[in-house]
Amino acid sequence: MTDLYPPADDRELLRQAAAAHTAATRAVEAFLRRLPTVPDPADVTEYANLLTREDQTRGDRDAAADAAGLTIGSLESDKGQ
Repeated sequence: MTDLYPPADDRELLRQAAAAHTAATRAVEAFLRRLPTVPDPADVTEYANLLTREDQTRGDRDAAADAAGLTIGSLESDKGQ
């Protein structure tokens, strides 16, 4: 019997991880657009949660990129060298 839904290849997993990271980043932006002038503790908590999610999805995206053969060394330049 053939599989009607073949497993996703590394490139598809990378696209999915990138989409999840984009969504998490957009959620941070949407939060910042509605942020009141004086944030309350609930706002700070929500922001922390959103940043955590964004960081997690970035890590997932980076891992998927590595699996797809898009490993990149450090993006930081050598400062002063």
